[in-house]
Amino acid sequence: MQDPVIVDGLSRRFGELVAVRDVSFRVHRGEIFGLLGPNGAGKSTTLRMLCGILDPSDGQASVVGYDVATEPERVKQNIGYMTQRFSLYEDLTVEENLRFYAGIYGVSRRERRTRVPEELERAGLADRRDQLAGTLSGGWKQRLALVCAMIHRPPLLFLDEPTAGVDPVSRREFWVHIHRIASEGTTVMVTTHYMDEAERCHRLAFIFRGVLLDIGTPKAIVDRRNIRVAVVSTPDVAAAVDALRPHQAVDEVAPFGNQLRVATIDGVDPIALARDLLDAGPGVSEAREIVPNVEDAFVAMVHDEARNGEGA
Repeated sequence: MQDPVIVDGLSRRFGELVAVRDVSFRVHRGEIFGLLGPNGAGKSTTLRMLCGILDPSDGQASVVGYDVATEPERVKQNIGYMTQRFSLYEDLTVEENLRFYAGIYGVSRRERRTRVPEELERAGLADRRDQLAGTLSGGWKQRLALVCAMIHRPPLLFLDEPTAGVDPVSRREFWVHIHRIASEGTTVMVTTHYMDEAERCHRLAFIFRGVLLDIGTPKAIVDRRNIRVAVVSTPDVAAAVDALRPHQAVDEVAPFGNQLRVATIDGVDPIALARDLLDAGPGVSEAREIVPNVEDAFVAMVHDEARNGEGA
């Protein structure tokens, strides 16, 4: 069975600006695939090409079996798409929005009679069916937008920064819905710059300045970086930062209150290094090694790209 998203050498230029450069990857059926990177990395541009909204400058992409360049309307009919900005009708009620989008997506009147109430109930929106969409909180707007994007039950759902500007509790609840949708067979592709959300995906693609840096499961990506991380307590955080940062094995030093988060590359022991560099100065009162996460891996990749750029 063909993968629902197949991307081969995809690029997009805006004049002299290359927003996406020679990107290739596949998204497997039923997985949650995250496209991760900072603002301006090319995530949304990539997603808009895959949705048939932007024409690629070079390369090819197939989405649910249709070519994004030659069959964009067929692509749009067979996907769900939720943008990072609330794009529903604020002067319509929750139920009116859902009925409107069901009609836009071609759900028959007969199906709408049962599907709309079912989806309102499943999303916890039944008690708010008569509330104007514009009066909903950010979390409830987000939930409504997700239901509208899925009302025609597409096989593939694109989410572009879906939790931007939403409170942490609503973000977590939203991801419960995403995993439920994926468990029912829908493939989900999501862009985000939140590193904790990236760890909730089955696989990730890291994009930076329009270039794909790595792809794989969160664990595989972290393991490939060969980084180690320690939390170090020291009496003088500022002096410790100045002492640690110049060392070639130190990838990052980040203050957290009266502690430092020290990440090292090439498998160097961060605790031993911190003691060696700080014993003659502020000293180390306590240190413990912790498991590196996706954010550590992404920072290491960005720093590596910067070092390679300087050496070019």
